[in-house]
Amino acid sequence: MPTESHLLMDGALHVYRRENSRYWQCSTYLGSRNYRQTTKEVSLAAAKDFARDWYMERCVEDRQRRRGRVALRDGTVQPPTTGTGAPADGRRRRTPTGPSFKDAADAFTSEFEVITLGERNAEYVASKSDHIRVHLLPFFGDTALEDITAGKVQEYRAHRQTSRVDPKTGKPKKPARATLHGEIVTLRQVLKTANRKGWISAIPDMSAPYKTSGKVEHRAWFSPEEYKMLYEATRERAKNPPKPRWREVCETFHDYVLFMGNTGLRPDESARLELRDVKIVNDESTGERILEIEVRGKRGVGFCKSMPGAILPFERVRKRKQLKPTDRIFGKSPRELMNTVLDELNLKFDRDGHIRTCYSLRHTYICLRLLEGADIYQVAKNCRTSVEMIEKFYGRHLKNNIDASAVNVRKAKPPKVAARKKALMPAT
Repeated sequence: MPTESHLLMDGALHVYRRENSRYWQCSTYLGSRNYRQTTKEVSLAAAKDFARDWYMERCVEDRQRRRGRVALRDGTVQPPTTGTGAPADGRRRRTPTGPSFKDAADAFTSEFEVITLGERNAEYVASKSDHIRVHLLPFFGDTALEDITAGKVQEYRAHRQTSRVDPKTGKPKKPARATLHGEIVTLRQVLKTANRKGWISAIPDMSAPYKTSGKVEHRAWFSPEEYKMLYEATRERAKNPPKPRWREVCETFHDYVLFMGNTGLRPDESARLELRDVKIVNDESTGERILEIEVRGKRGVGFCKSMPGAILPFERVRKRKQLKPTDRIFGKSPRELMNTVLDELNLKFDRDGHIRTCYSLRHTYICLRLLEGADIYQVAKNCRTSVEMIEKFYGRHLKNNIDASAVNVRKAKPPKVAARKKALMPAT
């Protein structure tokens, strides 16, 4: 009897060690048959790696057996043939060999969470499994890895653009650019896993065609006048909510708008923000009271120093919710309420048709700092981003970044020409 046992691959694979043995064993049940194999490994981690690879090989063999293909001595497979050497159904066709996309997806899912444990955000790790389960597996499924080409990836992009229909308008409901980009990143990671295991020799080109020289568009933000219109509307909504029971929600939303506009946090960063992450301090360089925030987001742990305008909304929320050190200040981003207020103010889209969201408050903070003449390096450092990103997506469309004195330079005229023109001018 095994003295210690571990389950892998959703319980389909067993890794165990028998009494009086220093080696780990592995076993699985496939196609009405039990398979067992010694790993020849003393380390549990090494035994698990061996067992996963061994399990994938057994899955491939079982699939080939069920499809009627025969394994050859050189490791290749072919369908059973008739006496003339043709396939049994009389048609000549290429039979895909090797593991399928599902096999690679299972291998990636099983190792990604373990390898990135503690190094990547838990929600980001969970999103990989969601991409595979909801979108990638239904499309690729049992497709052989060798059949996933650049053309197949482009078919997936086209499929995602047209597969869902908006019930209100009846038109295709296209995913956001960032959503589709995230799914392609997951697809690439799955194929990289297959490449590391030797199931494919190379990863296909996954770049989006027809967009090699797309123009750089600025991020949607609120101009100073529009931002004032927004927070005045949220203030009025907090004083006179549509329903009395919504008063606390509307008050918190007003504080959220002011807090985000004075800190430049990302929505996901503000959603994770706890009371213990924020301190009210007197800044030595300016002499003003500001917030020092310990930010936890997609870039790990960073720091932010707020504008003085973030103090009052923070104190109101802390008092209103009676927060404890481990309580989240805002929690989930108020997307629905933001959309409602923007629709009422006709601010949902900017002049160029870019949609505004809660993220636009971060863009507004960056743009307003640049308009006030703040140092771009310090802004980038405070927002946990790069100077290149700010110059590319924020700074190019701000008129204050253009020095008129450096642009409107006029070449001085020669003295003789100026004197001649003055002599020819009529006396008045």
